[in-house]
Formats: sequence, C-alpha cells, structure tokens
Amino acid sequence: MSTHIAAEPGQIAPRVLLPGDPLRARWIAETFLEDAECYSQVRGMLGFTGTYHGERVSVQGTGMGQPSASIYVNELISEYDVQQLVRVGSCGALSERLAVRDVVIAQAAATDSSMNTIRFQGYHYPAVADFGLLRHAVEAAEKAGAPHLVGTVFSSDSFYHARPELTQKVVEYGVVAVEMEAAEIYTLAARHGRRALGVMTVSDHIITGEETSAREREQTFGDMVTIALDTMLATPLPA
Repeated sequence: MSTHIAAEPGQIAPRVLLPGDPLRARWIAETFLEDAECYSQVRGMLGFTGTYHGERVSVQGTGMGQPSASIYVNELISEYDVQQLVRVGSCGALSERLAVRDVVIAQAAATDSSMNTIRFQGYHYPAVADFGLLRHAVEAAEKAGAPHLVGTVFSSDSFYHARPELTQKVVEYGVVAVEMEAAEIYTLAARHGRRALGVMTVSDHIITGEETSAREREQTFGDMVTIALDTMLATPLPA
C-alpha cells in the first residue's frame, strides 16, 4: 500500500488516466467508466477503477505541477505496476493553429523544471511520448473527427511565470501549448520502461485571450477522454 494513494493490491488497473484535477477524475469515472469504484481519497486526490468497453481502466488525480505528478506516477509504477499512463488535462495554446477546446497530442515536452536538471546533472534529456500510444491517439482523434494538433508542449513549473516573455523563445522553436505535468510523466515512464502520453484540451488561448470557465475545464472536455481511452485499449499490454 503506497503512501499517497493507499490502494490495495489489484485495485488499480494497468491502464491509468492522469487528470490533474481530482474532480475531473470523478467526472471521468462517472461519465465514461462502468461500475467505477473509488479506491483512494487520500489528501482529496481521488482515484477510481472501472471498465471501458469491457477492459479495466483507472483514473487517478495527480494535482498541479511536476513535483505533485511525480509522486503519483512513481507510486503507480513502483507499487501498482501500471503500464500505460495517459495525462488528460488542460493546456494553454501558444499557436494560432489551435483554437479553444482543440485537442493537443503531445509528442514531446520541453520544460523549465529543475527536476530533470538535477536528475541528469547538466544533460538535456528529451522527454518524448511513447510512439505506440501517440500513433493510436492520432488514429482515435481522426476517427472521432475531433479537431487536434500533434506537437511539442512546454511543461512549466510556474503558472504565473515571473518572466512570461521567455515563453516566446520556445514558441519560436515550434512549441504549440503550455501545461505543467507532461515532461515529468514522460521521463518517469521512460525510466521504468512504461508507456506515457499527454492528450490535452486547450482551455485558454495565450494569443487571443479566449478562455473557458472552471466548470467547463472540469466537466466538458470529453473528446480528449474518449481519445485517451480508445488509445489505451488499442495499445496492447505486455504479455
């Protein structure tokens, strides 16, 4: 039983969705999963397991930011042997190719976090998605007819950045959206030989200023959830 999840062995499925918001975790479980049961309420960070098209799937809130996400991903992998981890969250658009409520499928994640700086002692590690999950996510988005863009995101440690002009530098190198967790999730998955992907919905547009409400961010981003679920089921688990 892990420190921050405290689920019993077998309560968590090998495929897990990772929303930052625990209330979004509950909404996903109640809306998309059958026979969903709550396995964790520790610190209010809700976790549920149910079935989707007959396959067991879990959804675990991770909180905001890479340090918080790191705690849950580490425990999901080391204590519960989770094989697939797909972040489903919100992001801010940095590209005119995106509109509010479009889906971003993150092929890679740049970051300003010190977590990888400390981990790699000066090396610059490329945090990239699992190709199998990425390929199936693109297929699922196309099948669903959901507006989407495959691109690199920027995983920032700061929501209210003290130097917002620095974000423009990564935009010049093709980054399409900003969020706060993907780089650490990708890095930990790679370290442990697991599959990870980020499928995110544009909740606000940095260029146009358009944004969604807190309730919309919690309960109306259904396209990304369907894409993520279909992606996981299309990707085989290890034998």
